Amino acid sequence: MNPLQIPVPTDSIPSVKQEVEMLKSLPLDDLLDKFIASVTTFAINLAIAIVVFYAGKFVIKKIYGFLTMILTRRDVDRSLTTFVLSMVKMLLYFILIVTVIGILGIETSSFIALFASAGVAIGMALSGTLQNFAGGVLILLLKPYKVGDYIEAQGFAGTVKEIQIFHTIIATYDNKSIIIPNGGLSTGSVNNWSREDYRRVDWTVGISYGDKVEDARRCILELLESDSRVVKRYIEDDRRMRENEQERRRLSSKGGAETPGQTDEPVADGHQPSENRPWYRRLFRKAAKAEEKSGPRIVRLKRRTPRVERRPVVVVDQLADSAVVLKARAWTRTEYYWDVFYQINERIYTDLPKSGVSFPFPQMDVHIARQ
Repeated sequence: MNPLQIPVPTDSIPSVKQEVEMLKSLPLDDLLDKFIASVTTFAINLAIAIVVFYAGKFVIKKIYGFLTMILTRRDVDRSLTTFVLSMVKMLLYFILIVTVIGILGIETSSFIALFASAGVAIGMALSGTLQNFAGGVLILLLKPYKVGDYIEAQGFAGTVKEIQIFHTIIATYDNKSIIIPNGGLSTGSVNNWSREDYRRVDWTVGISYGDKVEDARRCILELLESDSRVVKRYIEDDRRMRENEQERRRLSSKGGAETPGQTDEPVADGHQPSENRPWYRRLFRKAAKAEEKSGPRIVRLKRRTPRVERRPVVVVDQLADSAVVLKARAWTRTEYYWDVFYQINERIYTDLPKSGVSFPFPQMDVHIARQ
């Protein structure tokens, strides 16, 4: 036998019957004293539990408000915001209730074991649903796509209308609503056509053998460069030009320029900035100022990054059986993609023959051998 393990005789532990007999043998005064001591201890524990409960409610309320402000300022999706806040609130209240029960002297291990077993049973019964649930949380957190993006996944393509916890709803071009489970979207490949603000447009043009490639190239480049939606050289320059144009339109719609630093828009909580606001709001103001100070440094880093030319090009793609196939490429903003593609396609068909270039038909040369 291990010397550290001291056997305890079972007869030394009083049973319930022995305790009842012991209480019967006590004098009335001792019994009253013991009862008063027990009531006093329970009352003190009850008072402490009540204080802890209301103090915990106050702390939970502050944490809830703090998280709400963080998620609102970070522009987190509304569905994810509601879900996270409800989950955090439920978890904090569960911890608070278990703590209060422990203060009252009630054994809490049985409650925890009960909830754990119930969670395991529910998880096994809803394994597929929980996979979609976890996928929805990941999509809302990582944002591989957002509402309004045009995506292609799971054999379907369309515009995202809703991102829910268990599934995503997309609308096709013919206005069909497709409901896709989030589990497959979070683990599979998703082609997001709207993620980048600029895309490359390709045209394939076939010209007849014997026509001058240079004439066709010059005509197509003139068409592309005459379109204001096509990037002339650098995407950064085009983006800056469009931002300046939007700013001029905004100022002209308001009837004049604004004073720097002044805005008609209220801050997120509906009040003007003040140093008397709570500490966490002052913390966010300091973070915003630090981000504003780091702006010039970020601009300098971007200037050091080499820029890539995105000017329109026309190249000979292949020498096919019946035509010389040209490939034309140009860059434009994503929202202009299809308009630019279809309109330039039509202009190539109408303007290219004017420069002496013809479009060939499929043809075959047949040679007859005479014997």
